[in-house]
Amino acid sequence: MSRTVVHTVQARGAAEGSAPDPRLDCVLVVVTYRSASDLPGLLDSVPGALGGLRAEVLVVDNASDDDVAGVVAGRPGAHLLRAGANLGYAGAINLALDRMPPARWVAVLNPDLTLAPGSLATLVACGERTGAGAVVPALLDGEGHRSASLRREPTVRRALGEALLGDLLPSRPDWAAELVRDPVDYASEHPVEWATGAVVLIRGEALSRVGHWDPRFFLYSEETDYLRRLREVGLAVWFTPAAVARHRGGGSGQSPDLVALLVVNRVRYALKWHGRPAAAAMAGVSLLHCVLRLGDPGHRRALRALLSPRSRDRLPGASRSWSSAPGARSGT
Repeated sequence: MSRTVVHTVQARGAAEGSAPDPRLDCVLVVVTYRSASDLPGLLDSVPGALGGLRAEVLVVDNASDDDVAGVVAGRPGAHLLRAGANLGYAGAINLALDRMPPARWVAVLNPDLTLAPGSLATLVACGERTGAGAVVPALLDGEGHRSASLRREPTVRRALGEALLGDLLPSRPDWAAELVRDPVDYASEHPVEWATGAVVLIRGEALSRVGHWDPRFFLYSEETDYLRRLREVGLAVWFTPAAVARHRGGGSGQSPDLVALLVVNRVRYALKWHGRPAAAAMAGVSLLHCVLRLGDPGHRRALRALLSPRSRDRLPGASRSWSSAPGARSGT
């Protein structure tokens, strides 16, 4: 596959005529799949979000059947890299990492976003100030309300708390909740374990230490895994509420198969990091979660996938075997 030429985006307010820096401040990686209707809003918001940073935009399309190419062709400063097949979110990111120029930071972005003015510059400033390996912003939903985007490391006890209580008792102990619901946790800058992967800024130097994203997490749990790997090499993940992005959600579509893949990959994540006993326990809790929500078609599909290797084999990018997940320390 030949490399595409990626155009440099010069943000508003950047000094004109200054000597070029051979290393960019940031490369923006946007993974698309049938995202032609969402992508213009994101690309329109990028120049204002950069706040003077020198950046390049690389849009990686996972073999969509819409006109993403036409959208990108009409946007100065962005260029398209065709994956040639649906590689999944992690696989498409890896394709971009293999082809992008060196940069101090890499921002991985969903296409169904709009970035607030100065948000990317604020993320970079937080990373430089704290020495973080990755930085995540505050997310708003499509109506402009704050999203609960921060997460704690998945454990069986936390999964059980989510299965039984969901959004009930939002102030319950940390060991019984994976989702961070307390508004206080969204009011200040601080380290976190992981967060929704719609916007993740990663230190360029960290890429050589941590490597590629794990493509076996075709979609879902890939950001959980990557941010865990950053923490494993001593690089913190920080959240800053000063950077804001609006995330519509569902940019890759919603279907029972995707709900099932989310559930299945949580079990695979437990296997990768905690071994077979923890994965078996996570599968049991996930079954309970689905049984309690049988009115939802996605959870009915997830229940079948948990119980049947053949059913798992029909999920997007999925392997029918749990043992396809690598060992805890093996990365990708």
